[in-house]
Amino acid sequence: MIPTEPQDRARGHALDRRQLLKGGMIGMGLAAAPLGAQAPGGGFTHGVASGEPGQNTVLLWTRCVGEAEIALEWQVAEDENFTRIASEGFAKASPARDWCAKAVAEGLAPGQWYYYRFIAPDGSMSDVGRTRTLPDGPVARWRMAVFSCANLGFGWFNAYAHAAEAGDFDMVVHTGDYLYEYPEGTYPDRMMDGRRLWPDHETVTLADYRLRHAAYRADPDLRRLHQLWPMAMGWDDHESTNDSYADGAENHQPDTEGDWQVRKGAAMRAYREWLPVSDEPWARYEIGELATLFRLETRLTARSQPPSLAELLKGAAGRDEMIARLTAFREGAYADPARTVLGDAQELWLADGLKSSRRSGRTWQVLAQQVVMGRFASPAELVEGLAGEAPDWLRGRLLAAAAASRAGLPANMDAWDGYPAARERLLAAAREADANLVTLTGDTHNAWAFQLEHAGEAAGIEFAGQSVTSPGFESYLTTIAPADLSKAMVSDNPQLSWAETSRRGYMAVELTPTRASCEWRMMAGVRERSTRLAGSHSMASMAGSNRFDAG
Repeated sequence: MIPTEPQDRARGHALDRRQLLKGGMIGMGLAAAPLGAQAPGGGFTHGVASGEPGQNTVLLWTRCVGEAEIALEWQVAEDENFTRIASEGFAKASPARDWCAKAVAEGLAPGQWYYYRFIAPDGSMSDVGRTRTLPDGPVARWRMAVFSCANLGFGWFNAYAHAAEAGDFDMVVHTGDYLYEYPEGTYPDRMMDGRRLWPDHETVTLADYRLRHAAYRADPDLRRLHQLWPMAMGWDDHESTNDSYADGAENHQPDTEGDWQVRKGAAMRAYREWLPVSDEPWARYEIGELATLFRLETRLTARSQPPSLAELLKGAAGRDEMIARLTAFREGAYADPARTVLGDAQELWLADGLKSSRRSGRTWQVLAQQVVMGRFASPAELVEGLAGEAPDWLRGRLLAAAAASRAGLPANMDAWDGYPAARERLLAAAREADANLVTLTGDTHNAWAFQLEHAGEAAGIEFAGQSVTSPGFESYLTTIAPADLSKAMVSDNPQLSWAETSRRGYMAVELTPTRASCEWRMMAGVRERSTRLAGSHSMASMAGSNRFDAG
């Protein structure tokens, strides 16, 4: 169950479209320095970013608007004053790529912090960014800030601001829903005061997606986060549109929005233009001898269409017929091994990668991916009780979720729960590789800790993070206390070890040679700019156990 009803918010004030595209936000040097002088025709508009770190390389990004294609010089230095240049070169900013420029810095030393900048032909400079390479050899500790689901209309990106203020990380991982496609007036039905979207309609074309990226990247907390750390990141569905898969999406109407493959291609192109990512759909990052981080692609490359409970239950006369239909589905199409999340090529790549990571002596095999892998069913009796007091739009969904649970099915078919054979193949590959599997997940807006199992044996753990701003269960299951809801869900789901469904925030994940741990950091709120925490929760797993520590 994922929130789908727009929430009531105060109408935001306008941010001029021209400001977004020509750089109306205050620049932030590494020490909050002002933005450099503007290059002719617009200059540096959206700060800097880095990503795809390796032992000797890192990808650099900026955006610089001009009258014609611009040759930007870039520099990577060992010091903030750029007296010891480690790598340098040139990158082009052109209208063909919406003035976004990328470069791969090579020849860097492993495990080192670096500073970088871009210089326009007239001498104007971008913000100074900080990045680092991945370590080589033994690694005592590696820390990652993990984010997902940042809907600009619902609030301020306080989770980003807190991570930047805390500063206790080596890199950032974003598991998706970096932005949302909806028009103003849809999810949320009113923009929070101080927020504004461009374009104000749903993103469909390349120009739409580019402008939506510009709107999000104008946020000062997101800009700061990109400035301070390299990112490993992958899209979920909302970077294209809701519940997307290889051949379509729930929120795509061909009659009015055109061919899906054209829209999907536009979304992918804008994402790759505006973010510090490679063009590879999936990738691996070697964190010395400590871990391999696998960035998976679970949406647009090969995913089969997810089942629809609504379609299965359309016209059903009462609970008994609902359960009968769902039971037949469970024993038939639901288990079809041809249905996939990753596709054959990525499944083989991952299985081989898990084995080679373990053979090389690396302790942890970490998946940065989008949708929940743990098994989850709605507590049937509780959900049926809540349905009696729910509005009409929610009552039907709750009753469908309860019926699915009674038929031995999950409610969220858009997660790995909707692809049981594909999930079993992945977990079998992890077991065969003797992997210490850690899955980092977003998508649901709520915080979870799942104990993954295959054939009755421990197969890994899942740290699933709460959203940056997108609302969780607290926004529409309002007649039950969040603590009571979490308790019921944990009680009814053997793989679910812990849940928190009422707070926004992010995960602070730490790996050591003996232990993988997660601290879920809960923000006090998102309606006002603040880095105050409401609390936190920590869990850990010892290497070799594939289970959460007792207690």
